[in-house]
Amino acid sequence: MDEEEQMNQTPNAERPILSVESSAATTTSNIKHRTSNIFWRILDFVLAGIFIYAGALKAFDPVQFARDIDNYKILPWTVSVALAFYLPWLEIFCALGLAFRFLYRGALSILTAAIVVFTLATIAAKVRGLDITCGCFGHASQNWSFPSHLATNLAILAALLALLFRVASQNRLRNAV
Repeated sequence: MDEEEQMNQTPNAERPILSVESSAATTTSNIKHRTSNIFWRILDFVLAGIFIYAGALKAFDPVQFARDIDNYKILPWTVSVALAFYLPWLEIFCALGLAFRFLYRGALSILTAAIVVFTLATIAAKVRGLDITCGCFGHASQNWSFPSHLATNLAILAALLALLFRVASQNRLRNAV
């Protein structure tokens, strides 16, 4: 009996695939996967660097940051002072979570919520006619215009949301298997 007849008679039999074909497809897939992972890790590190830098500037001068928060005229002074001492460290620890993948989803969620609140507070201040310094990057952001500040926040928000959706889709894929 020749090989062709034997293949037809055996249920679930598959034709042998050349190892060159399968290894080439696997190699291409692995390169794409590695390149994708490298991109996401770079994004993690860029965002971590931004939040560590911003948090450190605010942590070194909490009194100025309290004034910056108070300029929004949303919270009482005592709450502004408490936030000025707490928020910079929260930003720094969440940024370290992004960089070292420790409590990653929690860090992403907190940073996303924080940037949404910061952006909404800035928009609310602008609508009320307040001319404020955002305090995001200490004195470095003092002379930023409203559009540049808004664009920076929206770019950071887009990057955080991209990372969040990536993590969520990976979890869905993992749970589906």
